[in-house]
Amino acid sequence: MSQLALVIDLNVCVGCHACVTSCKEWNTSGLAGYLSDKRPYDKDPTGTFFNRVQSFEIGQFPKTEMVHFPKSCLHCEEPPCVPVCPTGASYKREEDGIVLVDYDKCIGCKYCSWACPYGARELDEHQKVMKKCTLCVDRIYDQSIVEDERKPSCVLSCPTSARLFGDVHDPDSDVSEKIREQGGYQLMPEWGTKPANHYLPRRKTSLTIHHDELVRADNPLKKEEQLPQPDFDDPSLDDVTSW
Repeated sequence: MSQLALVIDLNVCVGCHACVTSCKEWNTSGLAGYLSDKRPYDKDPTGTFFNRVQSFEIGQFPKTEMVHFPKSCLHCEEPPCVPVCPTGASYKREEDGIVLVDYDKCIGCKYCSWACPYGARELDEHQKVMKKCTLCVDRIYDQSIVEDERKPSCVLSCPTSARLFGDVHDPDSDVSEKIREQGGYQLMPEWGTKPANHYLPRRKTSLTIHHDELVRADNPLKKEEQLPQPDFDDPSLDDVTSW
């Protein structure tokens, strides 16, 4: 049985969120249907996203780095979300290993989201059903699309090619080779869920920063004298101006 999955290279992900927006655009108009967004630019925004990018600052100043960590449904080989579903809405396809949700059966009880250790499921507040990444199943099998573009939208939109897509059970696939050659790993394997998605670890690099590099070369105070300051007893603008 094949197992389609994503392999994400943490070395080249720049946190641009192109995968997030392209995922939202494709799935809103595709098989997944409406993905709610309430108050997106207001206080306490809420919305349904299949893919999110978490960013972390690591290290100690001045030797700090930003790590961008994309995360979505990992399409586990032993998905804990499937057996807890009381209606059978959550299921894993035998032919390609993709984990999906049947919206006609889903009652929005959130059992699957509680069972998922990765927080990959979200309740759509508009339709009141649980939604998650589908690996763009309606795109990758669409014969009307050029073969090279039959990939998840997040893979196609990534400007740094940080996202790869393929069959991790096929030893000759590109994703399997990357996992073997670069030490690809699963997220939280101790849970025994056998995530299909893998991450390629960041390579350690040495960073040397000299003290003078911490001071801006274009600091205007270096080129010009500091502006004169008025005396404490001088009249203010309010004292001499009639508004």
